[in-house]
Amino acid sequence: MSDYEVTLVNDNMREFYVRFYGPGETPFAGGIWKIHVELQAEYPYKSPSIGFMNKIFHPNIDELSGSVCLDVINQTWSPMFDMINIFEVFLPQLLRYPNPNDPLNGEAAALMMRHPKEYEAKVKEYVQRFATKDIMDAAEDGNEDEADEEMSDIGSISEDEEQES
Repeated sequence: MSDYEVTLVNDNMREFYVRFYGPGETPFAGGIWKIHVELQAEYPYKSPSIGFMNKIFHPNIDELSGSVCLDVINQTWSPMFDMINIFEVFLPQLLRYPNPNDPLNGEAAALMMRHPKEYEAKVKEYVQRFATKDIMDAAEDGNEDEADEEMSDIGSISEDEEQES
């Protein structure tokens, strides 16, 4: 099991941030993302809310809000899953095998299907612009001006809001 840096929000065990590293041998390798996690009162029977705080170029992740389109989190969640499954299996698999047929980011999906090399280059550009260690450290040190541009607008969307869309 990997080590994860977890930061509680206001000492609340139901809301926290996890530092997530892009999987090796993908265009996301070397990237570091701050993932916002909210556990519902019904957790583990109800799925957690997961959102990328800093920008990522991916067909199944909304660039502005950071919300994630992933069936196992949004629709087929089981109480048998836990946070380790999300960070060691589900999110790495999502980055390794994007699904351009069910996009939250239409631009990323179209680019991936039509021009795979350009898609890969844009992913790597986003990693360099928005997901480096320096950017993450600046955001955590409170240097909001420098980090603000790199962060998503919302971070995560509740399950009720996801069902409305």
